[in-house]
Amino acid sequence: MEQNKHKMNARKDLLLGLGVLFAVIVIVALIGVFALKPEKPEIYGEAEAAEYRISGKVPGRVEMYLAEEGDQVKKGDTLVVINSPEVEAKMTQAVAARNAAEAQNQKAIRGAREEQIQGAYELYQKALAGEEVYRKSFERVDRLYQKGVVTAQKRDEVEAQYKVAQANVKAAKSQYDMALKGAQEEDKAAARALVARVDGVIDEINIAKSERYLTSPVDGEVSECFPRPGELVGQGMPVMSVVDMNDVWFHFAIREDMLRDITMGSELQVRVPALGDETYPVKVTFIKVMASYATWRSTQTNGGYDIKTFDVKARPLSDIPNLRPGMTAVVVR
Repeated sequence: MEQNKHKMNARKDLLLGLGVLFAVIVIVALIGVFALKPEKPEIYGEAEAAEYRISGKVPGRVEMYLAEEGDQVKKGDTLVVINSPEVEAKMTQAVAARNAAEAQNQKAIRGAREEQIQGAYELYQKALAGEEVYRKSFERVDRLYQKGVVTAQKRDEVEAQYKVAQANVKAAKSQYDMALKGAQEEDKAAARALVARVDGVIDEINIAKSERYLTSPVDGEVSECFPRPGELVGQGMPVMSVVDMNDVWFHFAIREDMLRDITMGSELQVRVPALGDETYPVKVTFIKVMASYATWRSTQTNGGYDIKTFDVKARPLSDIPNLRPGMTAVVVR
């Protein structure tokens, strides 16, 4: 009796041990399944904002900064003053050329001076007197020739002198008329064109002078000042950066095998660790494949296809307080 009872207890202990062993195996198996199950890879990105490079058209030295890094500026605010002696020198030259051109123009408008007109008139009168003398000489010699007193050669010589005197009268009369009328229309037009040309140069230099004062194209925040005051800057060289904090988006580099639920116009939830655990809705506005030489990855050693990476941009659907460019963003999936 006692022996049978001992066998039954041993049997129960064996069954209990087997049950516990089975339970341990099941638990270990479940743990292994969940532990080895691959998790969805997280998608990381960062916040970016529109950045404007402030540069000028005029080379020179940075005379002063009117805003520093971190300052909030408004559109149209003067941020940098460039000192350019070359512009001032060109303006001096242009003003001198303008004065010379205007003097030439006034001369063309007024015409010849009184002294020039009087001189031309006197030459004209002298030519008339000479013509009168040679006319009388020719008439007298011609009468003598008709009577056979002088030779034909003598008559021809006096006639030639008379014709020369007539030509001198016409030339002197032309010079006198020109002095009375003033410069020709072509000369006046040329003088006016010269003045207009110099005025155009002065306008161009005035524009260059205004380009010495660099202004902000947007409301934003000064993010960086490149050269120090007194340093040289070339034409088009960036001097300062202004970030538009109202034009912010998130940028992600996502493998194409993770793009299944991300399409143009789709909405995502994004968490910014620097701002806490709160999530923010964003909308996908841009998807483009990135350069394959930098993002290529093979799916298999032999065969298969290549996984490419896509550039994805998403804009917040509402304002995110304290969000700054460079902050990490995580897509909540």
